[in-house]
Amino acid sequence: MSNRDGLPFTVNGQLPELDAPTLIVMMTGWIDASGAASAAMEHLLSTTEANTLIEFDSDTFMDYRARRPVMELREGLNTRIVWNVPHIKMGVDSEGTDVLFLAGPEPDSAWRHFADTVSALALQLGVEKMIGLGAYPFGAPHTRPVGLSATTPVLEIAERLSFARNTLDAPAGMSAVLEHSMTAVGIEAMTMWAQIPHYVSTMAYPAASARLVDAVSLEAGLTIDTAQLRRDAGVQRERLDQLVANNPEHLEMLGQLEKAYDQTHGGKGTTTDEPVEIPSVDELAAEVEQFLRDQQPEN
Repeated sequence: MSNRDGLPFTVNGQLPELDAPTLIVMMTGWIDASGAASAAMEHLLSTTEANTLIEFDSDTFMDYRARRPVMELREGLNTRIVWNVPHIKMGVDSEGTDVLFLAGPEPDSAWRHFADTVSALALQLGVEKMIGLGAYPFGAPHTRPVGLSATTPVLEIAERLSFARNTLDAPAGMSAVLEHSMTAVGIEAMTMWAQIPHYVSTMAYPAASARLVDAVSLEAGLTIDTAQLRRDAGVQRERLDQLVANNPEHLEMLGQLEKAYDQTHGGKGTTTDEPVEIPSVDELAAEVEQFLRDQQPEN
């Protein structure tokens, strides 16, 4: 690693000449229900055999009193200190297409400086598009395909994606800040969010990770195999079906959730225009999460 003229990052060798890569962003520290976005990023990093290209300066962006480094202690020897810092990795898909990844923890400070630095680097690397990854709890049953929503500063991009669009004021993550800094320098920017059933939002949900990877691959023109994620999703689907089927109350609750979801989204099973009442978010999450926890020792 070599520092470039006192800038707040170090580069592994030299910045390469890439062919219009997409920058995929998933930084830990903000909303990621089920860890679905993190799992999607890990799958992308593994599949593309990505290697670290750039590391950002920890003293500039990190507060290690709040996020301490890890000491690796081996038989009393302090063998090394592991600094968890934001970084950019570089990989290629199965067709040889270049792709970049911004991963690691969100900065603890200097967010505008960080966003401006990442945007400047993106320009140098020839990035034409940024895609963030996220996941949040949603009133959806696990028996329906994983839905996606999107955020972007550009109306034309939102209309082209045709994902769900929400209206709210909410605390922003670094991905949202980067959407604006990238747009300001002429790079298309968006974040894709997977909608996770409330009652599984505390456990892994590979169906959502697969959905995110597929959506990113389509938007970025990448070829990424999601077969393993889909196998994992199939196993979990069977387990969830069995757990819910063994409890009549939860089976009824799932049916109500399916009807309400289908009425809203025009999916299968919609046979009436009468409104369906479903349990509140808190009731749904608390009841099914407790049921699943009770079943874990035996399963």
